[in-house]
Amino acid sequence: MIPVGFFDNSEDVQMKILGKDVILFLDYDGTLTPIVATPDLAVMADDMRECVRRLIQKMKVSIVSGRATDDVRSKVQIDGIFYAGSHGFEIVDPVGYVTINEEAQMIRSSIDEIYEKLSQQVKHIEGALIEDVKYTVSCHYRLVKDEDFAEFEGIVNTALTGYPNLRKTSGKKVFEIRPNIDWDKGKAVSWIKNVLKFDPEKHVAVYIGDDTTDEDAFKVLKDEGFGILVAEDVRETEAKYYVRNPLEVKRVLEWLIEV
Repeated sequence: MIPVGFFDNSEDVQMKILGKDVILFLDYDGTLTPIVATPDLAVMADDMRECVRRLIQKMKVSIVSGRATDDVRSKVQIDGIFYAGSHGFEIVDPVGYVTINEEAQMIRSSIDEIYEKLSQQVKHIEGALIEDVKYTVSCHYRLVKDEDFAEFEGIVNTALTGYPNLRKTSGKKVFEIRPNIDWDKGKAVSWIKNVLKFDPEKHVAVYIGDDTTDEDAFKVLKDEGFGILVAEDVRETEAKYYVRNPLEVKRVLEWLIEV
């Protein structure tokens, strides 16, 4: 469906959450920070961090990211919340207890192997970046020249043929290599909701994200809350609402604090 503007429909949103406790899920890259050239440059602004700190006084908050859990925790720097890293294959609860998807853990060696192979095989392609995300591998091509893209994708596809236990998905200027199992951000969100004893009579779940990987989370929340897509150009999505950029995400968070 085509989402509607969040701020143009804030009264509708207010009716959805009236009298209920909000359980909030936030993506990191492109949501709490702008999309940047390389992952290391995605630094969370102090005012956004302070906004999230204020939020956790009002509601349960989780960060759900494609980044490794340790990486996203070190960038957000907020205790007392859930962190679901590597697209949810590893989840750290508010007191620091770590839950790792058992199937993903069993094939961690394959992830390590393909990371090492791809790191060597794309070295000659200017701008190519292979990132170890613990239980997944991110193959970034944002800085790859158009004329080199086909070769880059070909190398990734060829490497995968030797690993039937892995699969490729796509995000914003990135291919994600992940365990070929039935798990994604949506499953991670459902897992956290169960831990929090989500009750549709008492709670409403909200997920804010910008990438195609967030669609799984938007989908699982459609009957128990709603998604907010972050996108300059509105597109088909499972999210009900949209905002245009992280600055507008901050406005949404401030609105939730006040409401």
